[in-house]
Amino acid sequence: MKEKGNGDFFERTFHLKENGSTFRTEVLAGITTFMTMAYILAVNPPMLAAAGMDKGAVFTATALASCLATILMALFANYPFVLAPGMGLNAYFAYTVVLGMGYSWQTALTAVFVEGIIFIILSLTNVREAIFNSIPTNLKHAVSAGIGLFITFIGLQNAGIVQANSSTLVTFIPFRDEGIEMSSTGISALLALVGVLITAVLLVRKVKGGILIGIVSTWVIGIVCEIIGLYVPNADLGYYSLFPDFSGGIVVPSLAPTFFKLDFSNLLSLDFLVVVFAFLFVDLFDTLGTVIGVASKADMLDKDGKLPRIRGTLLADAIGTTAGAVMGTSTITTFVESASGVAEGGRTGLTAWVAAILFAVSLLLSPIFLAIPSFATAPALIMVGFLMISSILKVDFDDLTEAIPAFICVIAMPFTYSISEGISLGIISYVIINLISGKTKEKKIPILMYVLAVMFVLKYIFL
Repeated sequence: MKEKGNGDFFERTFHLKENGSTFRTEVLAGITTFMTMAYILAVNPPMLAAAGMDKGAVFTATALASCLATILMALFANYPFVLAPGMGLNAYFAYTVVLGMGYSWQTALTAVFVEGIIFIILSLTNVREAIFNSIPTNLKHAVSAGIGLFITFIGLQNAGIVQANSSTLVTFIPFRDEGIEMSSTGISALLALVGVLITAVLLVRKVKGGILIGIVSTWVIGIVCEIIGLYVPNADLGYYSLFPDFSGGIVVPSLAPTFFKLDFSNLLSLDFLVVVFAFLFVDLFDTLGTVIGVASKADMLDKDGKLPRIRGTLLADAIGTTAGAVMGTSTITTFVESASGVAEGGRTGLTAWVAAILFAVSLLLSPIFLAIPSFATAPALIMVGFLMISSILKVDFDDLTEAIPAFICVIAMPFTYSISEGISLGIISYVIINLISGKTKEKKIPILMYVLAVMFVLKYIFL
């Protein structure tokens, strides 16, 4: 692709050369990021449908809200970060707030809406930016490495390579049922392992678009396995055909069943405020953790460990959350899978712009995107995890007051299955260790770090 004509527009808008990137690289990165997170289009609708919401409307809301928030990221901050309804937050929405606490899904959407409004205010008043800047550089590198382990674990789970086990919590997949035949889960896990090897070789050989090629190659191999009978679809077990299904034609589900279905009747109740705070907390630190981790890996942080234009980054997230609630979906957050596009060389908002366009296109071509199996995207997550964990090498291990909190932060993310918990434990341990060791004056730890540590301790006591 020659970067002339329209290329000049993209250069002026996204400053590609200034950021050491090209139009082709950004497009590949945007496609790669979208491919690794397209699963949200398949996962979010049934999850929120469990709360009583219309599945088709949630699909449309998910695609539109993701598209809008990601475009805002490109325009406000010019970063390659892509946004969508956050995993974990949608589960909290459906299974805790609605099914557990007994609120209607309309009230839950209202809590998300209120959270988004609060975030817009916090973003405009620099509170979220101040929190980001107060976190020590070594902890920021630890966050990046911890996210690497976290998304690797997600990839292993999505592929079925690791499974739950009552005695050891997790265990390696048994590839055969009773030692006789390859199980459905077994063939998916095997295909994922093949995908990891394919992607690894492509990365070693420095093939442009290697992660994307790995996803498509694994998917194609899976289709071949379905044709010859090695992969057998079984909807009851969660194994679906790998072929796109256009039998229902091209139809965009109506947004009407969920659009602006907000219920403010419980606005002043204590339980409602607790729900809003929970959404606030998880979204704030999941987003900060992802932004820190991905930006650190892409060398976007300045010499003081700060991220330029972070206000625009956080504002896109906040507006996306508010708009998503109006459309009918759970909290919008910056996706950790953005790291896959960064690994492909994405450095500007053009990467986000491409991903946003694909979210819009997915409304018309949803059968194609929904046909991409988790075992095909899992290798991308695993290899991106490998790329991100290298950030641990930047941690100063000669200073134990820096290294130990960093270690706690890293291991907490995969072991608690939460980016925000990793940050919480990292900050608490950092403040306590340095305080007891008498290093606080020497390091000039910001007051905000103490405030955060106290808040996290109170959260564990009362929530």
